[in-house]
Amino acid sequence: MTFSYSITLSSFFKIENINTTLEKLSAQGFQQIEMYGEPDEVDLKYFSDLFNSFNFKIIGITGMWGRISPLGWKRRLLSNDISFRKYAENYVIQCIRMCNYLECNKINICLFSDPFDSFDLTHGYILENQKQSVLYKSFPMLNLLSKEAAGCNIDLLLEPLNRYSTPFCSTLDDCLYVAENCEELKVMLDTFHMNIEEDSFEQTITKSKDLLFHMHFADNNRKMPGFGHINFDEIMSTLVNISYSGTISYEPTISKSNYQNDLLESKKFIEKIESKYN
Repeated sequence: MTFSYSITLSSFFKIENINTTLEKLSAQGFQQIEMYGEPDEVDLKYFSDLFNSFNFKIIGITGMWGRISPLGWKRRLLSNDISFRKYAENYVIQCIRMCNYLECNKINICLFSDPFDSFDLTHGYILENQKQSVLYKSFPMLNLLSKEAAGCNIDLLLEPLNRYSTPFCSTLDDCLYVAENCEELKVMLDTFHMNIEEDSFEQTITKSKDLLFHMHFADNNRKMPGFGHINFDEIMSTLVNISYSGTISYEPTISKSNYQNDLLESKKFIEKIESKYN
């Protein structure tokens, strides 16, 4: 079984201009990319033409939630403040339009709430019924957003993040509680967050199989796969076992401009694992 791979442009945009990144990625054989979701900050025609000039296929929009974006703090779909919820809802709608323009078919959303002033995210735990009472309130909005996306042939993907980002939707079980109550909503998993929150990669991926439409790959240290201790053999074999047909996007944290060797080494690492199952 051969998987389809891409890489997230959001990993690079803080260290160099996008033309440089695209030249490097093209030289390394990448053909698919995820565009970062900042619809107010990009000239879509310019970027579309730029991607076409390198023959890149845009597979989706990476939602810029939380601290990854200067505006992420306002994108709170679980806020108690209606103005934050409306801002986040409008952001998703803009990303749907952006995705439609770039002719891609997926966007990930993350369920951020208002900040915690006194709750200990390291040692504290929110009970399941408390989580669900908060998540339940998001169902009407998420149903509307996922149906709007589906009307454009775009999958809206709910991604569980680790507890340090969003304690209300940090595990697959949290994610499934929402997705199973929102008809068009799909699931995306990220190995970095899974490593923190889930008991087993195999069990989690297997449990998600009916709704799993996208994967993000990063090692436990947010570097490319193979530069940490996550068992990607277990992950790849499970994806094969469930006949996963979605794309796998690399989503590393890139902190230096001479990253090409690391990307190449990681690609070979994953290809070697995949070859065992072909």
